[in-house]
Amino acid sequence: MSNVRPQSMPLSLEIGEDGFALVPQVLTDNECARFAADVSRSSSASGGTRGLLRNAWCRSLASQLREHVSLGSLLQPNYVAVQCTYFEKSSVRNWLVPVHQDLSIPVAERVEHSSLGGWSEKEGALFVQAPVDILEQLLAVRVHLDGCGEHDGPLRVVPGSHAFGRVGAEAAVVARLSSPEFVCAAPRGSVLAMRPLLLHSSSKATGASLRRVLHFLFGPRDLPLGLRWQDAV
Repeated sequence: MSNVRPQSMPLSLEIGEDGFALVPQVLTDNECARFAADVSRSSSASGGTRGLLRNAWCRSLASQLREHVSLGSLLQPNYVAVQCTYFEKSSVRNWLVPVHQDLSIPVAERVEHSSLGGWSEKEGALFVQAPVDILEQLLAVRVHLDGCGEHDGPLRVVPGSHAFGRVGAEAAVVARLSSPEFVCAAPRGSVLAMRPLLLHSSSKATGASLRRVLHFLFGPRDLPLGLRWQDAV
């Protein structure tokens, strides 16, 4: 499928229809270099980490993203950043991810409720697989600190699949094979905004470049079912 998306549609409608949108020139080259250096000082994790939001520079970037003229139209006034995950892919640190949805959210403590399941702990943080009505409200904002071409292991998404609700593993594979797939190549400093329920995958990088991404998750400040975010900015 072509990597060129029509630009005539407002971002909010593009997100509503396709489940994702590419926003160019959110950060300058200098800002990308500065935040990449901040990541390097903040984490020694090989290939990535989930806990960057505790750092002042990361919280500042979350506020900058929320106030951006384009991204601000996608984030409601009560939305906060609740997680920032760092992904680093290269010929040395390389992996593939099968087609899936992002179902888990970071929460402060365990809550017993029939709608909640899939509890897990990652890097000392507690996660739960949230109900669809919560996941539908969330927005992931992926900041590209490097350019990401088709050989750099970019995300591959199934447009419109965020409207399918929660999809099992076998159905996700079927949907990917039966629907046109879009390769999310992205210039340095751009942002890929996407709904967590959007079916997406990622192949291994085949080039020699570095692909570093800061993956923010935004959502409403208050959660139902007695849940609380682990962190919120």
